Amino acid sequence: MSATAPARRFRWWHGAAILAAANAVSFWPAGVLGDAAFYTAFRLPPYAPPDWLFAPLWLVLNITSLVALARVANLEVANAAGEDGAGRRRALVLVSEGVGWLLFAVFTTFFFWLHSPVLAAADTVAGLLVAVVSVAAAAALDQPAAGLIGLRLLWLLLASAVAVSVALHNPDPFLAAAPAPGVEALQ
Repeated sequence: MSATAPARRFRWWHGAAILAAANAVSFWPAGVLGDAAFYTAFRLPPYAPPDWLFAPLWLVLNITSLVALARVANLEVANAAGEDGAGRRRALVLVSEGVGWLLFAVFTTFFFWLHSPVLAAADTVAGLLVAVVSVAAAAALDQPAAGLIGLRLLWLLLASAVAVSVALHNPDPFLAAAPAPGVEALQ
């Protein structure tokens, strides 16, 4: 594999735009119509972090993820068409990081607006799996980028354990709400 100096196609404002867009989607409608006290109303496991920690920690993780994304996006690989292993790994990191940002953006809608700990747990575990793929693919391309994504992976290990525990030990008002049309006729 031949990696050379970056051509700087991914600039700081690209990262700022991704951060702004993901947080805008995350904020609307959950931030406007959601219930911020929803998390603390649950039966939480003893290892659950305090609710005030999430926003600042996610800000740091988002920034480190964007730095990693910029490092990988700006790599020049031997075959830019992606026909070699380095090109495929680079594409895998870029796609998986895109999916990770989508999962981040919709989490608050699942949890705080729809009040669904089950959907939120599925989103969190999916984010963990995406982070594993991103770290593995980035490790062969750029060790610092893999380490930066690894910070998110570590947090998502804890967050997944908390989310699954919350989903298993608390009711899900969204999924238990109303049966699908025609379901009552089958019962």
